[in-house]
Amino acid sequence: MSRNILLAAVTILCLAFLLLPNFTQGKPPQAAANAGMVKRGEYLVAYGGCSDCHTPKKFGPKGPEPDMTKMLSGHPADQKLPEIPPGVIGPDKWGAVASNDFTAWAGPWGVSFAVNLTPDVDTGIGSWTEDMFIKTMRTGKHLGNGRDLLPPMPWYSLNALTDDDLKAIFAYLRTIPAIKNAAPEAIPPK
Repeated sequence: MSRNILLAAVTILCLAFLLLPNFTQGKPPQAAANAGMVKRGEYLVAYGGCSDCHTPKKFGPKGPEPDMTKMLSGHPADQKLPEIPPGVIGPDKWGAVASNDFTAWAGPWGVSFAVNLTPDVDTGIGSWTEDMFIKTMRTGKHLGNGRDLLPPMPWYSLNALTDDDLKAIFAYLRTIPAIKNAAPEAIPPK
């Protein structure tokens, strides 16, 4: 009798461990992601230069270099922007200027800030679905139907990627370390 109870307990415990991943929330589905798809996504993120704008920089001997402790976390929430000199941007002047770490850009559209692409649920894309990500890249609208994605975000180039490539990028972004950083909202033009 006790052997049957022990066998039943072990069976229930094994089933619980098999089903447990379906009930966990707030963590990237790293184990479920196809390793080949994640590797392809990593390649596309590197090739596409996502870190150029979405990773804050630190100054090294050759100027700004990516601060990989903040990889893809967007414009630092606590960073103050210098004042944009009047008369710098215009049809016969500069088309845009950037912050010294290239996470904020000012132009005729106002000021845009690189968003947090890490899987942080509160400040990054951790609460996004794959469908939301693909719609954002296809429409140039935040979450596929919100505000416009602003320059210099090259969503129109990402729109040319296949669904499989966009799924791979999303899968990779779900595997990187989550960093809590609420990038500022865009500032409209004056």
